[in-house]
Amino acid sequence: MPTEVRSFMGLAGNYRRLVKDFSKIAVPLNKLTRKNENFELTEKCENSFQELKQRLVNASILALPNDKGDFVIYNDASYKGLGCILMQHRKVITYASRQLKPHE
Repeated sequence: MPTEVRSFMGLAGNYRRLVKDFSKIAVPLNKLTRKNENFELTEKCENSFQELKQRLVNASILALPNDKGDFVIYNDASYKGLGCILMQHRKVITYASRQLKPHE
């Protein structure tokens, strides 16, 4: 189960900038992923999961760009993949990601 929680948190973490108080809501789930902690799915954990899921589903994911205001680019790279998000006024305009091939 800790692996499944880590997987969900990894996916949800990509959108943390879009979810107000993400880190506060995610505390119980993050505790489940610690190596020295017993895995105990409590009501707090379930509430945290449901709250994050609800906020992610209801988040306005993509917005249209406008002429007023600066753009912000967030990017991330590792030996396995690349990711980038283009935002304006704290709203996502577009995003892209891909896995790297071994030769890259």
